[in-house]
Amino acid sequence: MTQQQWQRWQEQGLFLFFLPQYCSEMNRIEDEWPQLKAHEIAGRMFEDEDDLAMAIVDGMTACSQQAGYPLKRFKFNSG
Repeated sequence: MTQQQWQRWQEQGLFLFFLPQYCSEMNRIEDEWPQLKAHEIAGRMFEDEDDLAMAIVDGMTACSQQAGYPLKRFKFNSG
């Protein structure tokens, strides 16, 4: 399906660029993760993945407020 739409998308000004399978310098969370690990969640134990996820969200919120930059949160339907 994607290959069939490729030319139409390009005519509309949409270009797809494929990144390497793992490209940390282009993944913005990679810049934040060391800070989160060292300062926001270091030494803590979590009951489950949900508790860890909420600690990460809280840590990112705290970092964004402290640094004065906006934080956008996206929710994806994984079901």
